[in-house]
Amino acid sequence: MSNSNILEIFSGVNDPRDPSKTLYPISSLLFIALCTLLSHGEDYVDMEEFAHQRRDWLSTKIDLSRGTPSHDTFNRVFSVLSHSELSSCLGKDGRQLLDHLDQKQLCLDGKKLKGAAPKARGNHGLYILNAWVAENRLCIGQEKVGDKSNEITAIPKLLNKLDIQGSVVSIDAIGTQHKIAELIVEKEADYLLAVKGNPAGLLEEIEDSFRFQRTDTETFEEEWVYAHGRAEQRTCEILPKEKMLNPAIAQKWEKLNTLVKVVAKRQPKGKEMSTETRYYISSEHCVEQGLSPKYYNALVRGHWGIENHLHWQLDLNFREDAAKVKKGFGPQNLSALRKIALQRVSYMKDKRSLKKRRFRAALNLVYLENILNV
Repeated sequence: MSNSNILEIFSGVNDPRDPSKTLYPISSLLFIALCTLLSHGEDYVDMEEFAHQRRDWLSTKIDLSRGTPSHDTFNRVFSVLSHSELSSCLGKDGRQLLDHLDQKQLCLDGKKLKGAAPKARGNHGLYILNAWVAENRLCIGQEKVGDKSNEITAIPKLLNKLDIQGSVVSIDAIGTQHKIAELIVEKEADYLLAVKGNPAGLLEEIEDSFRFQRTDTETFEEEWVYAHGRAEQRTCEILPKEKMLNPAIAQKWEKLNTLVKVVAKRQPKGKEMSTETRYYISSEHCVEQGLSPKYYNALVRGHWGIENHLHWQLDLNFREDAAKVKKGFGPQNLSALRKIALQRVSYMKDKRSLKKRRFRAALNLVYLENILNV
């Protein structure tokens, strides 16, 4: 990937400003902002400072003949720029690193930006639903969750923006809805949906099916994971829909073919063991497609990768929860730009941590160019 590619992506952004009153192209401002985030910067003031300190280098990439933009300029632009524009850039940037989603796991999960609305509770404030490709650790889309709604309304909007053909879409229990399952199948993808209390009757049916139906060795798998001072045992069992005690419930779900049960036992160092049981429904047919419990165990584990490799990294390395930007579309736009920065710095092939890569990029322009050229 080259600098011209990211500038080409940014050049396609629709500028909401009056052309007669603009000093800097929208693509130039976005390029400065991205370089600032890659160089350990965080906010509009940092963008102004980066442009001032790195003017000579930036002038080789963009036109700064009229000087460098102020923090007020960045504030105004990010506040009025439609959030769909940078969300589209995020998707385009991800697709440059990933040709297609066929046979990939696409995880949908929400994250709240606490700093944008520190007093808001639940889904109120700024809550963003992200689309994450587990195998490649890429974010290819985001959708704001409405203040007076929840992820159920945002999930179809995000899915309709993406070409998910051939992928496996995994969603937490809030997305276990008939219409969402139908939409995923309609778009020629498969689903893995977590099951909790809702919809009524489904969880009890799955629990009873595993309780009273025989599970043989071919539908049972156990694995141990040792990491970060703790031991975890994950046991996965699967049942084809034909073994459901009440077939009428399966018929209510578009292409429901497999039931999945995962029991996770964790033993943190010096603490008591905890046990958690999770249930899932899948549109893939474990018998006809020859899918093992190990496969489903990997999907369940892969879904939670969005927490560790996206949400946690945004907070740890980009201090997203501490960001105080609140005006207009600024919080959403900066969130999309952080994700572009995260996946670009993540694709650097060296042994440094993400934090150290950003610090080095702040000091070394050649290294910064290497990140932009991933």
